[in-house]
Amino acid sequence: MSQPKNPSSKPSPARSLRQRVLNRYTLTGALIVLLALGGYWGWQKINAKKNALNQYQVTAIERGDIEDLVTATGTVQPLEYVDVGAQVSGQLKKLHVEIGSVVKEGDLLAEIDPTVLRATVDARRAGLRNQIASKKNQEAQLALAEIQYTRQKNLFAEDATTRESLQTAETTLRSARAQIEAIQAQIEQTESSLRADEANLNYAKIYAPMSGTVVSVTARQGQTLNANQSAPTILRVADLSTMTVQTQVSEAEVGKLRKDMEVYFTTLGSQGRRWYGKLRKLEPTPTVTNNVVLYNALFDVPNRNQALLPNMTTQVFFIASSAKDALLVPTAAVTLTRGGSRAAGAAGTGTVGASAGNNFANMTPEQRRAAFEKMSPEERAAMRERRQRERGEGNGSGTEKGAAPAAATAAPAVDDKTAGAASEDAQPDSSGLPGANQQAQNKTGTVRVVDGDNNIETRTIELGVTTRVQMQVLSGLKEGDRVITGFKQAQQDSSRPSGVAGMPPGMGGTPMRSR
Repeated sequence: MSQPKNPSSKPSPARSLRQRVLNRYTLTGALIVLLALGGYWGWQKINAKKNALNQYQVTAIERGDIEDLVTATGTVQPLEYVDVGAQVSGQLKKLHVEIGSVVKEGDLLAEIDPTVLRATVDARRAGLRNQIASKKNQEAQLALAEIQYTRQKNLFAEDATTRESLQTAETTLRSARAQIEAIQAQIEQTESSLRADEANLNYAKIYAPMSGTVVSVTARQGQTLNANQSAPTILRVADLSTMTVQTQVSEAEVGKLRKDMEVYFTTLGSQGRRWYGKLRKLEPTPTVTNNVVLYNALFDVPNRNQALLPNMTTQVFFIASSAKDALLVPTAAVTLTRGGSRAAGAAGTGTVGASAGNNFANMTPEQRRAAFEKMSPEERAAMRERRQRERGEGNGSGTEKGAAPAAATAAPAVDDKTAGAASEDAQPDSSGLPGANQQAQNKTGTVRVVDGDNNIETRTIELGVTTRVQMQVLSGLKEGDRVITGFKQAQQDSSRPSGVAGMPPGMGGTPMRSR
């Protein structure tokens, strides 16, 4: 006998409707989640490379002018000047010029009281007249002596006088002649002294030895000048049409200086105006100040409008090298290759690895870590191979030992061919500077370049003019290329104290200070 069915086991229409709606919402939510996950995954794949570049600082290659400068400070001095002094002692009676006066050669500058000097000249002239009168008197005595000698000679011939009288007359004649010669010598001596006294009298008037401008006056009218010990300086006359800049260059930079290299400078009040010249001389004797060795470098500039004045302070820039409208790359983006020349860079990745290993020896741990991160995989592999090769040489590897000396002996052979010409150019002349035709070899380096697909590749480039900020690119890059210059600085939140970022004090953030 069959049992009757339970009517409550059949689902009600309302319950079935709710279940269908719930299943539809669940399916829709799942589809939305899947679509969101798929979109996020695609966005991550598309922007993965772009996000990887967020940690780097990227700079585009641009064109511009670059100058490798050696900076120094100096002072402006006249090229030609004369310190006018006094050659005689006395009171400065009259000063006819002042600072800034323009004088010509032969103009009267100052007068010294000539009273004593004039009296000396007058006394010397009176003494000369006395000596001339004495000479005339002695000439009369000589004439008398000659007459007496002639008389005694005639008498002795006739045996009318004694021989003794004749000898006395002869001695008197010779004495009279000798006295005239002595008086003549005294006259010449007095005349010489008189000329000196007259010159000293003329020195009481001081004339301009050259045309120029009075730039300083060290004596005052009425001052007593003593020229017995040393010649006192009264004023200085300088030709301001051409000025010399005396520059002090440190010993670390003096090796970059070359004769006739271009140089310019500015002054404090020039408002950016530049004066240009060419290096003329490097003085070999240094100046040591606070254990700093400085060398004086001299160059001349025209001063037609008298804008430059003596003792002006200048900021001097020696142009070691320059380039116009050149491709420029930031210095921070370049890893230099040891060796410097293009031929050295052509040796391949082994040279790069060797230079990197040598550079690491002079770096701090932080610098080594940063430099290692900048290296490309090829450079890292080359550095590892170099280290392994060095270990093999240390263990006595015969093959590599034999190869290394061969390369070492072959390399100097190339240098010896050019050593003669280079040594001739390096010989300094009287200016103390090497030849102007010496030029530094182009350097090579590596940069990390970001292409259009945000891929990072390492390139070897040839460099020209280099500074601490920028470098000239001769080959390996083009305008618009993007290079990596370094890592971005951490955000400000990373520098906050430990705690939950963004939380207020007392809720996991920075602890509050009690007041």
